[in-house]
Amino acid sequence: MGPPCALWVVLTLLQAVKGQTLTSPPAVTLALQSFKEDQFQGEWFVLGLAGSSYRQADRSTLSPFTATFEQDGQSRLRVSYAMTRGQHCATWSSVLIPTAQPGRFSVDSSGVPGAGQEEVQVQDTDYTTFALMLFRRQVGSQPVVRIYLLYWAPHLGTC
Repeated sequence: MGPPCALWVVLTLLQAVKGQTLTSPPAVTLALQSFKEDQFQGEWFVLGLAGSSYRQADRSTLSPFTATFEQDGQSRLRVSYAMTRGQHCATWSSVLIPTAQPGRFSVDSSGVPGAGQEEVQVQDTDYTTFALMLFRRQVGSQPVVRIYLLYWAPHLGTC
């Protein structure tokens, strides 16, 4: 599956999420039979972003950004994000803790006050061109779903 097809999948998933009335977060389905963390490491460019909480007002603050994945030596992936906002470079990071299912992680947000539990699923990737990721968390009574389409972009950088 190439990037154009993956973009079509993202748009289809967003339409499906938008049309649902959810009382609880949707189950994250297992897509990968195996996941190779060592091949997933490196700098990825977030080419597309869709989500259940996206609003028109978010457009002005959303810019393309990078996500850099690195193994931390404890079977975890540290992900560092960088986004240009105006004249400033906004950065943030998190640690992805693998679960028993390939490509599925819980997010360690212990240092973020009020952060709820979040899980991440790598739905599909070829490790060299694209990755499709699903993020899911609960904010109060509202489920929040985000879908990222990533493009392998070593040394592209945004800020």
